[in-house]
Amino acid sequence: MALFVAAPVACRKPAKPSEAYTQAHTRFGKLYGEKGDDVFLDPELAEVESLLAQVPADSLDAQAAQELRARIQTGKQQVAAQQKAQEDAMAKAREQGPASSNFGSDTGSSYASAPSDSEPADEDSDAGTVDADAGSGVPGVGTPEAQLASSGCFQKGEPLEVKGRGRRDRWELADRPACRQQYGALQDQVLIIEEGKVLAQVPRSALQAIPVDGGTGPTPDAGR
Repeated sequence: MALFVAAPVACRKPAKPSEAYTQAHTRFGKLYGEKGDDVFLDPELAEVESLLAQVPADSLDAQAAQELRARIQTGKQQVAAQQKAQEDAMAKAREQGPASSNFGSDTGSSYASAPSDSEPADEDSDAGTVDADAGSGVPGVGTPEAQLASSGCFQKGEPLEVKGRGRRDRWELADRPACRQQYGALQDQVLIIEEGKVLAQVPRSALQAIPVDGGTGPTPDAGR
């Protein structure tokens, strides 16, 4: 009886790796390295998904293939949600007009003033904002902070005290030739963040702060 029961177990074939998974994993890694989160919008990702669908359920890579497929689906959903949020923010920004970027002063830190809902934007100000351009990919008002982080061309700077809104994060263009070439219009600009999106875009030279000794007259922040 013991020999009879053990016989089927001895005949079971060991699980093997999947060549389809190896190709899919390598292809996805290369695409993600080149494009970051933008890979989830790339048509070439369909080839990766096709290879993952070919991984046998009894292979050593079956579970890893399922995890990679789930990661791709989650990435697609997140990118789609970011795009919709950006489109909604752009539409709202166009309805409300550009945000003001007048600057005041605050002890020991850069200080920015943002308009309240009842204040009209200053049409003559040369420190206005630029809406995100879906065609050119240049960040602007409404652009998600995650998009700045994933672009590889923007870096987070010291937070700003925004008048009427409190402390807010800011992002600036990284000092790299490729980034300056791609986003030249933002080379001397500061992007102010609120609720995970760009609230306003202002010239770095417009930032002001009062001296550390408590003087009352604002002095230029020398670009910081």
